[in-house]
Amino acid sequence: MKKFAFILLLLGTNINAYTQSLITYGNSIVKKDEFLRAYNKNNTVVTDKEKSVRDYVELYTNFKLKVKAAQELKLDTSEQMKADLINFRQQIENNYLDDPETIKTLQEQAFERSQLDLHVLHFFTPVSEGASPKDTLNAFQLTKDLFAQLKTGNEKYNEIVPANDIKLSDFGFITAFTLPYQYENIVYGLKPGQASEPYRTKKGWHIFKVTESRKSIGKWKVAQILFSLPPDADQQSISIMRLKADSVYDLILKGGDFAALAMIISEDKLTYLNGGEMAEFSTGKYEPAFEKELLGLKKDNDVSKPFVTSFGIHIIKRLSVTPTPSDKKDEVYQNELRNKISQDDRVKLSKDKFAEAAVKKTALKILPAVKESDLFRFADSVKTNTSSTTEDYPISKKSILQFKKETVKGLDWLNYVVNYTADPANNKEESNAVLWKNFQSASAVDYYRKHLEDFSPEFNYQLQEFKDGNMLFEIMEKNVWGKAGGDSAGLKKYYEANKEKYLWTPSADVIIINALSDFAAQEALDSMKAGVDWRVLIESRQGELQADSGRFEIAQINEGKINPVARTYSEIINNEDGTFTFYKFLRKYEMGQQRTFEDAKGMVINDYQNVLEKEWIAQLRKKYPVKVNEIVLKEILR
Repeated sequence: MKKFAFILLLLGTNINAYTQSLITYGNSIVKKDEFLRAYNKNNTVVTDKEKSVRDYVELYTNFKLKVKAAQELKLDTSEQMKADLINFRQQIENNYLDDPETIKTLQEQAFERSQLDLHVLHFFTPVSEGASPKDTLNAFQLTKDLFAQLKTGNEKYNEIVPANDIKLSDFGFITAFTLPYQYENIVYGLKPGQASEPYRTKKGWHIFKVTESRKSIGKWKVAQILFSLPPDADQQSISIMRLKADSVYDLILKGGDFAALAMIISEDKLTYLNGGEMAEFSTGKYEPAFEKELLGLKKDNDVSKPFVTSFGIHIIKRLSVTPTPSDKKDEVYQNELRNKISQDDRVKLSKDKFAEAAVKKTALKILPAVKESDLFRFADSVKTNTSSTTEDYPISKKSILQFKKETVKGLDWLNYVVNYTADPANNKEESNAVLWKNFQSASAVDYYRKHLEDFSPEFNYQLQEFKDGNMLFEIMEKNVWGKAGGDSAGLKKYYEANKEKYLWTPSADVIIINALSDFAAQEALDSMKAGVDWRVLIESRQGELQADSGRFEIAQINEGKINPVARTYSEIINNEDGTFTFYKFLRKYEMGQQRTFEDAKGMVINDYQNVLEKEWIAQLRKKYPVKVNEIVLKEILR
């Protein structure tokens, strides 16, 4: 009876495994969930689901056959392939070391804060390292008195602050991610007119006051011409530079090209080559004087009068303003917020939450080989005794923590203590008990990282996808792409047999000139019309101009929007990437002319690759017979 039940159990398991197997090829299978994962990842909404699914079954089967061929050649064992996999793993593993719920909460918080800009004042009472108790108390009392006055609504900041050695900074308007997260939390907890309770850091006492709020401005794109001034510039130097700025401003008002002038005159080394165009930025990026002038520009292409900041004298041109998205379903903006969180100090909240969970997930055990008192005693010793190495201590070789697949030694603990206390950015002079708890969390996270495959199916999928993709590339290069490109005789034979496929559509001989600015493009156009050879022109203007020439299909020339006329020039076209293009048309051809082998070579290679790939797939299907489980396929279709 027991034997019969055991056989039924085996049969039931096998039947279930079979019913979940969608595709078999040779002795390998593709399960339903694997196929659905790939299909849902790579397909959009379709009108004919059955056709879409069946087409993808064919496509995915061919993919798996190619990967199997690569595995049989052991391509995945090459040193380069192993190195690529390690590198990819290192790139993605941090994505699996956060607490998803905390990240979600931080993202929601950042979204809400990004909708509002706050004007912030910062009062700072410094406390020097090693300050006496009397000085420390005095600094606290000054800050406390200031807070009491601010609470009463006293607006005479300039009278309160200098008399008490308190530093006042006007941050201007800020938004989410402008300030360190600890300060952002304080200011976004305040209402306009409200000051924060005194806040202590290592360097001193802080008070923040929000003076006003406004709906988020968004992001600006701006170009600037900068006239640099040294920090100690005297009034005469400033006056001379202002006269120069005023003369450039007059040129712009009279129609001068802003981008061209920026390239010639601007002393901003980061932007002058790009016509003065600065990277897109939001509120709080630059000092208030800069933002004030920018807000005075009411529409795109408006140009400011010259104005002074701590960097020098600026003339700025507003290029565009992008409002802050207010729709929580805006996936592009949500991705931007996620990326910012991952690079911001607030992500530590998620890391800490994950570390707590990792201790449980990894089933960490504290071993009794070393007493806690000894761990702390030797930790105190390594903090002060720099004459001996951590390997010299009696606990160094003893196991103190245990995971399923490895143990942690006393040496690891001592090294952690040394490295942590030596880092002034992290060291807060915590007790040994706190350090011991932190060490356990860090050890658990490190173990989790090294054994991610044991904890995350999603991580496994990503690794396998990368590995399969790498093998696919190598096997395609070996059996299709490289084979086709290197078979000159085969390519020419294929071309001769299929010449009717390689005919020109309407085309033209064209010289294409690309320029970094409208000014450079116009100069090049005028020079060519005056008879300057385009090759000489490109050689003399390297970095500003690029060129290409040849026979192109008319549909390729500016997306077919131009109907070329021989021996004429096109107008200058402003491209989406900020560059400028014009064409010189030499000769026009009607459709139907035969392409030479050289003209058609790219298309011939592509078609010949398809032929080789089909032949190879046929061989693989013969070697590894393919069957599709219609029962499971119909389940998917339902």
